[in-house]
Amino acid sequence: MVESTLISPDNTWALWAILTGIAALSIYLEQTYPWASKVTGAIIGLVIAMALANFKIIPTDTPTYDMVWDYVVPLALPMLLFSANIKKIWKESGRIVVIFIIGGIGTALGAILGFFILRNHIPELYKMAGMMTGSYIGGGVNFVAMADNFVISKELISALVVADNLNMALYFFVLISIPSIPFFKKNFNHPLIDELERVGEDEEAKTRAAAYWDKKEISLKDIAFTIGISFIIVAISDTLAEFLGSVIPTNNFGLSLLNGLLGNKYLIITTLTMILATYLPNFFGNINGAQEIGTFLIYIFFVVIGVPASIHLIITKSPLLLLYCAIIVIINMLFILFIGKLFKFNLEEILIASNSNIGGPTTAAAMAIAKGWTPLVLPAILAGTLGYIIGNYFGIFIGNLLSIL
Repeated sequence: MVESTLISPDNTWALWAILTGIAALSIYLEQTYPWASKVTGAIIGLVIAMALANFKIIPTDTPTYDMVWDYVVPLALPMLLFSANIKKIWKESGRIVVIFIIGGIGTALGAILGFFILRNHIPELYKMAGMMTGSYIGGGVNFVAMADNFVISKELISALVVADNLNMALYFFVLISIPSIPFFKKNFNHPLIDELERVGEDEEAKTRAAAYWDKKEISLKDIAFTIGISFIIVAISDTLAEFLGSVIPTNNFGLSLLNGLLGNKYLIITTLTMILATYLPNFFGNINGAQEIGTFLIYIFFVVIGVPASIHLIITKSPLLLLYCAIIVIINMLFILFIGKLFKFNLEEILIASNSNIGGPTTAAAMAIAKGWTPLVLPAILAGTLGYIIGNYFGIFIGNLLSIL
């Protein structure tokens, strides 16, 4: 039975206009209004798309959405990794990187623990474990990559996104509140908080998204290189992954895991881009606009995953998924706070690293700006960028591991 909607599934131009228009509107709202910045443009786009679909304005299934999954998502990943120079990340953000990796281990432990607690209640939970491990080590970019890697219904992905973002909203509230809680102020070092205690909140905190995405110079050459190189990286990675996936056998646990890793195009995209960014830093580091274009493409993806989210599915499925996401985040936070305290990391470093884990570089930088922790803005961005790289490895490893346990 063909779905009856105001915009027909074969009206490609109208659907692309709606997808890109919602993405643009979400970014505008996020950068203009404090309430929208707190909600995040990704959630705004998802909710608008969900409303349009539930009110039968746009279809829930169309080849246009498949194009976003098949082409837009893979292209976004290398664009967001052009600045992933491993040498620079380590040199300029060593302390944050160390505690960030510790937080990543906490995320993986939480994903495994949650899996064993809830696997009898949530079908195909190992796939969601891989997705959320990747997401809670590198942010939404890794969620996108892992969602496309693990074959799962779009309805469940939408429900997971809703659960994930509700969980993150609660988590960010807790994270922002921790510096003012006496227990943490008493038991952790916090030099930046002490330094700013006499200073009021920075004006930039009112428009965190706008501060992060400030204007920069960009040329036609920048745009051409960003798009052209990304297409080349994805084409090579897709071909290589298909070849490796076909020649590596799956006779035992080790080979099956190796096949899942080396036969994954997102892992190859990540690795190839990282190598290029590290060994050709002057070239890739000077391509302006790559992160902006890549982020806009990710916003289109968030609009698309909001489309098939039925209200009934969210009510019936999201509570357990919310619990699973909460388990991961709680273990991440407890683990990173415990190890951070043990090795005498500052409270600000621990919180920014945890934010980089769960939300990615954008939310971590936004928090550093909002709190006035200026020395941690760049480390937050660099650590979060590292998360784009290692999050995919962790996510695919955990998903494949749990699938055969």
